[in-house]
Amino acid sequence: MQPYHVEPSGSGWKSALVAGAIVALLAANVYLFLQLDRLRTELAQTRELLMTEVTNLKETSTVSSSSARRNLDTLKDELARARQQAQVAASQVKSEAMTRAEQLARKLAEEQQARQQVASELSEVKQAASTANTKIGEVSTDVSSVRSQVASTRSELERTIADLKKMTGDLGIQSGLIATNANELAALKRLGERNYVEFNLTKTKQPQRVDTIAVLLKKADPKRNRYTIELLADDKKTEKKDRSINEPVQFYVSKARQPYELVVNEVKKDQIVGYLSAPKEQIARN
Repeated sequence: MQPYHVEPSGSGWKSALVAGAIVALLAANVYLFLQLDRLRTELAQTRELLMTEVTNLKETSTVSSSSARRNLDTLKDELARARQQAQVAASQVKSEAMTRAEQLARKLAEEQQARQQVASELSEVKQAASTANTKIGEVSTDVSSVRSQVASTRSELERTIADLKKMTGDLGIQSGLIATNANELAALKRLGERNYVEFNLTKTKQPQRVDTIAVLLKKADPKRNRYTIELLADDKKTEKKDRSINEPVQFYVSKARQPYELVVNEVKKDQIVGYLSAPKEQIARN
């Protein structure tokens, strides 16, 4: 056992000071270690946050790029549709413009043609007016000539009518004017007092119709200018026997107050030629 050694007092103080320094240094190291550990933790957290932010930014960038790409595709589609619509609209406007231009061209051509036609018609009208004036002069001359002819015809008609005679018919009734030939019959027709129907009948087995009656020639004697006929009117038969030419053969029918007259102007072999005279006023049958 070593003997207890007592150091001097100055040497103890120094040891205590060194020990305190060592403790302080250790405390400082511990503090620094703790601070470094905390700093590492914070750096790790910060790194994780930064990584998270970077990831989020990448995802956001990806989403934004995708959205932007979709928007860009949409804009491209809209631009293509707008171009197509513009092309269609431009084509339609061009077509309408061409159609309108063609319509105006046709209208202009029609107006020009109409003007030419009007000018041509005016020329024709002028020429026609000139021709008409010439013809009016000719017509005036013709009218004068016609008037002269009408006056002459009227005078001739009046002379012919004056030459006609009235006779008493076979019924004892005073007859009207009697025509003995074609000229005198024409004069009677112009006079217009009665209706006249000419006939040319031959001898047959069946009656032949003259206007509203039927006549059957039974005998014709050209040497004596006599004939015999049978009349059928109102379902009644009447024989007129041995009559002479230009003699009014008279008979009544139910629809007339005045008698009908049949006049034979010419008798040939088995043939008679003449006319039927009927009053203009007729009574309507019930």
